Amino acid sequence: MAIWVLLLHLVAAALVLLSPATANLEGDALYALRQAVKDPNSVLQSWDPTLVDPCTWFHVTCDGDNRVTRLDLGNANLSGNLVPELGRLERLQYLELYMNNLMGSIPKQLGGLKSLVSLDLYHNNFSGSIPPSLSNLSNLKFLRLNGNRLTGSIPRELTKLQSLKILDVSNNDLCGTFPTTGSFSNFSEESFKNNPRLEGPELMGFVRYDSTRGSCK
Repeated sequence: MAIWVLLLHLVAAALVLLSPATANLEGDALYALRQAVKDPNSVLQSWDPTLVDPCTWFHVTCDGDNRVTRLDLGNANLSGNLVPELGRLERLQYLELYMNNLMGSIPKQLGGLKSLVSLDLYHNNFSGSIPPSLSNLSNLKFLRLNGNRLTGSIPRELTKLQSLKILDVSNNDLCGTFPTTGSFSNFSEESFKNNPRLEGPELMGFVRYDSTRGSCK
């Protein structure tokens, strides 16, 4: 019995030691975002790196284990770039950064957010291509990237997102054709409208996906 009690104390001690380390890692990731953006309305003023636990910061929601699950920064007048460190938030379910002035590319590291349910980056100024790594987000239900300046083709890997319910990549500068297989079979052309260089749906057996790939950038 004494051995079991000792083991329980050791496990408890290990958990106490691990929790601050995890909080620090996630706090560092969020603070990297704060440093990378301009925040004229001081929305991120409470994001103090001297506080070990980022769960006390405004616009950050955590679960019972003090792990970050939501980041709500929609319509916050932020400008600047996203940072790859956001990919460290392993339990993040909602990344809400819509209606800001964020720019640059969408970090491929966001594909590491294995718990993500909603990725809302619409109405910003993101450029570059849609990262194929987003196809790793097996729990993703909502993917809204509309109203940016995204270019290139739509990654075919995204069709394996079986949980995807809402897709919107309209009002960008995407090119080539859009896929119609897998989860994409559930989406109408409304999800892809106002991409002047987008040729329409991929017609299996008629229009080859890679036929215009070289000129689609």
